[in-house]
Amino acid sequence: MKYLFLLCSVLLLLGIGNLPIGYYTLVRIIVTIGAICALANKPVKDFSYWQMAFAAIAIIFNPIIPVYLHNKAIWIPIDIIAAVLFIIQSLTLKSEKHE
Repeated sequence: MKYLFLLCSVLLLLGIGNLPIGYYTLVRIIVTIGAICALANKPVKDFSYWQMAFAAIAIIFNPIIPVYLHNKAIWIPIDIIAAVLFIIQSLTLKSEKHE
């Protein structure tokens, strides 16, 4: 699962550039799957701000009912924040496995 989170972060950071619309559709699908996996990774009784953040990511990036912000300048900080959250999640998984 660590590699899925890293893949999500790389795709989000690449999305900062001007790429075809098909790429962004692929990013929406993979990031939504990654966010749902991050939500499913922890029990519901341990609901935290991290899970709220990944729930928001799943809602914003969902491909079924897409959120259109119509301005690339708005998406860039969202992509960067989401990428950082996925990187932190992957590092957290790595440290939990060693404990």
